[in-house]
Amino acid sequence: MMSSFKINSDRLWDSLMEMAKIGATEKGGCRRLALTDLDKQGRELYIKWAEEAGCAVKIDAVGNIICTRPGDDMSLPPVGTGSHLDTQPSGGKFDGVFGVLSGLEVVRTMNDLGLKTKHPIEISVWTNEEGSRFAPAMMGSGVVSGRFSLQEILDSTDVDGLRLGDELERIGFAGDTPVTGRKFHAFFETHIEQGPYLEAEEKQIGVVTGGQGQRWFNATLTGRESHAGTTPMHLRKDALLASTLLIQKVEQIAKAHPPGCGTVGFVQVLPNSRNTIPGKIEMSIDLRHPLDEELSAMDVALNNAVAELMEQTGVEVLLDPFWYYEPIHFDSNCVNAVRDATVNLGYSHMDIIAGAGHDACYVSDFAPTSMIFTPCLDGISHNEIESTTQEECEAGCSVLLNAMLSMAEITTQSSAVEHQDLATSK
Repeated sequence: MMSSFKINSDRLWDSLMEMAKIGATEKGGCRRLALTDLDKQGRELYIKWAEEAGCAVKIDAVGNIICTRPGDDMSLPPVGTGSHLDTQPSGGKFDGVFGVLSGLEVVRTMNDLGLKTKHPIEISVWTNEEGSRFAPAMMGSGVVSGRFSLQEILDSTDVDGLRLGDELERIGFAGDTPVTGRKFHAFFETHIEQGPYLEAEEKQIGVVTGGQGQRWFNATLTGRESHAGTTPMHLRKDALLASTLLIQKVEQIAKAHPPGCGTVGFVQVLPNSRNTIPGKIEMSIDLRHPLDEELSAMDVALNNAVAELMEQTGVEVLLDPFWYYEPIHFDSNCVNAVRDATVNLGYSHMDIIAGAGHDACYVSDFAPTSMIFTPCLDGISHNEIESTTQEECEAGCSVLLNAMLSMAEITTQSSAVEHQDLATSK
């Protein structure tokens, strides 16, 4: 059995709390939308810390930040980790940033212990993982994996018509490193679970074996604007009323395909006037399931529901299936590395499927990949009250350290390692 190392818990927590000040909200959360000035501040602070830890920093053409700690053989592909720094509009302090700063703490702990590895260690900050300002989500990792073309992502716009490529230039993160050709010997992403299972089962670590498939739709419902006081009920084509029926259908479809999930998270009403019958609705639909055949069945059910709704209400519904990725099955060697590290450190654990989309899911297209989950209070995420503990963060990051070291192959270690081994074994 290889040595088991632990990270510096206080240093990791202090870094998380310092980063949380950038975009801090009144309820204790964070708002750092992708490629805003606040995102720029967070990126710059992270780069400062990474360079102080001895990492070489590069920026690629979609704005991903690549930080490398040298290995003994730089011709070998790195052992990677990372996540994202952007948040939801009313996000928490840990979603994404925990994975980024865990990677940084891995490097800092390796420096403390005088550990050198055969493979380089690489930390990635992926651009626009959340998809809350620019859709779809996971753009940075999606471009690197080939799921999206670089140009289509650079040309994407937010709700104000601002172009992603222009915003990258504006904040100084339009890099010149190519997005193609990246390789990893192994890749691990550490993340809060964003769900209730670990807490409910009283487990410290989730060994993530795969991820749910997702289908995202933009739906446009077009009825007829008309006066609220002069138009009889039986002659109306109320787009908002039709949208409420569609929202109920989304819930019914998800419940008919357990453990599937269905969500409408965005609705825009036009003309949004108190005394005008709504004539147009723009809304999102999010379907998820760990089995691809079930996800496909949910897709069919949604299209059938849309057809029935149009016949029932006379409202036209245009359904745009603009984003899909199939359920993910992570690499068995990487999953075992996480499980072995967890057992060696003495943490309780369970296998788990990722219910949310993560950059690791796209990285798994071109590299052996797995994830490490830690609990979050009441399973709440994408919320300002999102919460976890220092001890839970320490556990996840320590598992990450040991899983990465098992793949990167330690070649040199200082006497400080022996002291930590003794402390860990007590």
